[in-house]
Amino acid sequence: MKGKKEARFYEKTEGGAVNCHLCPWNCRISEGERGVCGVRENNDGKLYSLSYYNLSSSSLDPIEKKPLFNFAPGTKTYSICTPGCNWKCKYCQNWQLSQGSIRGRSVEPREIVEAAKESGARGISYTYTEPTIFYELAYDTARIAKEEGLYNTFVTNGYINPEPIREIGPYLDAVTVDFKGSGDEKFLKDFAGVKSVEPIYKAIKEYRDQGVHVEITDLIVPKVGDSEAKIKQLVDWIVENLGQETPVHFLRFYPAHEVQDLPPTDVSKLETARDIAESAGLDYVYLGNVRKENHTTCPSCGNRVVRRSAGRVLELDLSDGECSKCGTRIGISGLEWVQ
Repeated sequence: MKGKKEARFYEKTEGGAVNCHLCPWNCRISEGERGVCGVRENNDGKLYSLSYYNLSSSSLDPIEKKPLFNFAPGTKTYSICTPGCNWKCKYCQNWQLSQGSIRGRSVEPREIVEAAKESGARGISYTYTEPTIFYELAYDTARIAKEEGLYNTFVTNGYINPEPIREIGPYLDAVTVDFKGSGDEKFLKDFAGVKSVEPIYKAIKEYRDQGVHVEITDLIVPKVGDSEAKIKQLVDWIVENLGQETPVHFLRFYPAHEVQDLPPTDVSKLETARDIAESAGLDYVYLGNVRKENHTTCPSCGNRVVRRSAGRVLELDLSDGECSKCGTRIGISGLEWVQ
């Protein structure tokens, strides 16, 4: 079928329906219908991805914009997306892409990789919308990119089943998992339509087990998603399950899409979140969507091992991945792509 590609991770069932097992919705999709994401469609008892030949955006970004601060610092990444998402966030900043019906351009995975190389990027980021729902395109592109010496990163809500992670894991180098409201399930249900946070925790551990570099973001939403107890619960889980060297970014909320009645997050709320995270033992804590320098400092001696301004790297003070002042191993990966 032109413009469509048969999807992965589904099974046929009675009456011509199919069960999609890409993400935790595990949608049962009848003939002619689509899943929650809006881009996986049942045609004649087969599940097709409507995203594969539908690239809606591409851009050359600093890797820090993802945000990935402890992976390949200072490099540029070729960012791509297609329409669709398996969440329906009322505050989505990219809702025209994720929840709209934008028709993109038809490109093949190898064309994406060649465009990335021509742009001077050191890797490709699958971002802006939800890479889980354009998995087939991401998987095929990532395999070629890896062969060509490029890195691959996901910016994701983490709502994906373990089997797809295990399959793409060998080709994926880093992932940013975007929590909202510190994973408060009431907040996620009311503002994103998500039924449970547990699959996200499970996915993060699977990414880690596959050897993928993991960074966590947490969007702090005033009044409805800024519980200090939930922040502590999240950072304690990170320390216990991922380790104290896991980078965490607390992000400032700005009104968007259907949520216009809440103010931007007060920066003091983010600073409190940072204090909670550092008290829990996390070594690398950053604030996002604010005018902060966000240097990376050595957890042992406080030396600025990565100096930044406006989210861009100005200086690296590392020696073979270690602090040049005290020799402490710094939790930064992907240095092989740093020129």
